[in-house]
Amino acid sequence: MATAERPAESEQSSGPASGRLMQIGEAAERVGLSIRTIRHYEEAGLIVPSARSEGGFRLYTDADLDRLVVVRRMKPLGFTLEEMRALLAVLDALDTATGRDHDELLDQLNLFHSTATARVTALRDQLAMAEEFAATLHSRLDQHQGG
Repeated sequence: MATAERPAESEQSSGPASGRLMQIGEAAERVGLSIRTIRHYEEAGLIVPSARSEGGFRLYTDADLDRLVVVRRMKPLGFTLEEMRALLAVLDALDTATGRDHDELLDQLNLFHSTATARVTALRDQLAMAEEFAATLHSRLDQHQGG
């Protein structure tokens, strides 16, 4: 794996295309995941650090963080690690694919979109039932507390 020097603490990212590298702790903080979770995703083949420091520390770019955000957003929708890998592969290939390959990737992306939409609908239905239940409990409390 490539080796890169650790950037100065004061160096700030100038945007998504910046070449700034950050260690796993900063990456975890920026994407809202734990260090342990990022390491797990690395072991599962969902993310590969863009570089390693001289001391062997994982170093991530903004593009790596974008990838982690995709994974983080798939998790609550119940996508498996295998499905996450498959979607990431589609997203990786889509920008450079042409012709029939591009069309097949779009079909796959459409399937992921349909699955995500169906799962969001199911979660909304579950949330509505949970809110209804909480309201019922609140009514019972009011009834028995004289309020």
